[in-house]
Amino acid sequence: MKQRLLTLIATVLVAASTAALAAPSAPLSTPELKATVASNGKPTLVFFLNPMGAPCQAQQAELDKLVPQQKSKFNLANVSVMDPGARQAFYDYGVRSLPSLVLIDKAGKISKVFAPGIQSAVAISSAVSALN
Repeated sequence: MKQRLLTLIATVLVAASTAALAAPSAPLSTPELKATVASNGKPTLVFFLNPMGAPCQAQQAELDKLVPQQKSKFNLANVSVMDPGARQAFYDYGVRSLPSLVLIDKAGKISKVFAPGIQSAVAISSAVSALN
């Protein structure tokens, strides 16, 4: 049983590192994503949210701490479940849980997909700084 678990973990890590090496282009499924991703030569943080949900509101509070300090370092694109035209973006990015964050580099490639849930301003800031 332990050997199976270790094999499974190793397989997942290899798959994840292979996926990271072949970073896919970020889908531009909404007008906001088309206008924001890779604009101004900056990375883009895509925030998938339900504005009425408490976890998404908590994530927004973390972003509100970060944006004033680091606004010049990245773009922010919100993709809301309240927008019927945004459904395709949720499918394209594989978002099944909210809140979810995806970091896209300056070239328009997916750089980091954060684990679903609330991310701290510090974690987001360090990921953005790694791209600059």
